[in-house]
Amino acid sequence: MKLATLRTADGTRAVRLDGDLLVDLGYADLGELFAEDDWQDQAAAASGTAYPVEGADFAPVVPNPSKVVCVGHNYTNHIKEMGRGLPDYPTLFPKFADTLLGAGDDIVKPAETDALDWEVELAVVIGKAVRRADEQQAADAIAGFTVMNDISVRDWQFRTIEWTQGKIWEATTPVGPYVVTPDETGGVRPALRVQTTVDGAVMQQDDTGTLLFDPVFLVQYISTVITLRPGDIIATGTPAGVGNARDPKVFLLPGQTVVTEIAGLGACTNKVVEA
Repeated sequence: MKLATLRTADGTRAVRLDGDLLVDLGYADLGELFAEDDWQDQAAAASGTAYPVEGADFAPVVPNPSKVVCVGHNYTNHIKEMGRGLPDYPTLFPKFADTLLGAGDDIVKPAETDALDWEVELAVVIGKAVRRADEQQAADAIAGFTVMNDISVRDWQFRTIEWTQGKIWEATTPVGPYVVTPDETGGVRPALRVQTTVDGAVMQQDDTGTLLFDPVFLVQYISTVITLRPGDIIATGTPAGVGNARDPKVFLLPGQTVVTEIAGLGACTNKVVEA
């Protein structure tokens, strides 16, 4: 299934993609749906109001996750371009619900930076609460996968050795348009093409099969530290090709359109605008 959270005149609605229609699932958003033990059955059987896909206004797939955990340094090529050695453990940092945007929303460039960068990421969406998960429990907890553009404010990110202040700018991180269940992605360790373009020029291209720490391992590792709850999001890291690692550096400018796409999951297509 391909599931989404849709903005409507009456508020957000959790929906399922059926051809060129989005079928209402009876919940306000996917976070609310995933909190149900039988969410898969409910999502498959629902037959509510149908909305057209054309012109759909997608909200973040989960508008208010209890946590968004991001992973740095998880593609070999990106680690090398940043001049670092391969890590023994995942590098983790948080985002917050206030950072998230819909898949088609504008990205407002913060007035405080001229170093706005792109990062296409495979994001894992949790569908079952887990703590200290073993491998099977971790796999079972994955509701599906979506696309995230982990927009980074590089000059603020590198003010200190800790990255968070460059990663949590309000309303800068597109995520969506769909959560695609593992049966449509090749399983819980998918090998999918990822790509970023800026005004049509390819900036990043790789395959999620080359992740150092795969989605199942990440659910195990992070759930050791803290309970992962339905609707929580794990961003699995970005491949080589970020603007900050180029010579000369290249950053996003108002008027440009950045597209982050993962095969089978869809794309976030976002215009950069002035604050």
